[in-house]
Amino acid sequence: MSRLARIIDKAFRWFPMFREMLRMEKFCAMLGFSKEMTESLIVKKEALKCSGKIYSEQHRRNFDIKDDILRVENDPDDESRLNLTINRKPIADWFREQWHRLRYGARVPQQEERKSRGFKL
Repeated sequence: MSRLARIIDKAFRWFPMFREMLRMEKFCAMLGFSKEMTESLIVKKEALKCSGKIYSEQHRRNFDIKDDILRVENDPDDESRLNLTINRKPIADWFREQWHRLRYGARVPQQEERKSRGFKL
């Protein structure tokens, strides 16, 4: 085991959130956040008001955000995990909501009322 690997292993043991912070950093990079934004969210625990586009790997598309508040918070179910939230909603739920809005909200099904002509004998 190399010296660097031992140091990293020790950091993971001494700072339990370190591994989770690295995971969140990778996730923020995948979404398209800058390094400064990621640092503000993870290290400084600041809320950011942003506009732009974020990428969802699950839905394989960009979604627009406009004046939304982004924040990294502890998971209420598991304190050892971090969650990225948009307007206080976990990002997975936010993406799902945007996907449904885009997919089903854009087209309103038009139901034609058919008048029954009855039977002719």
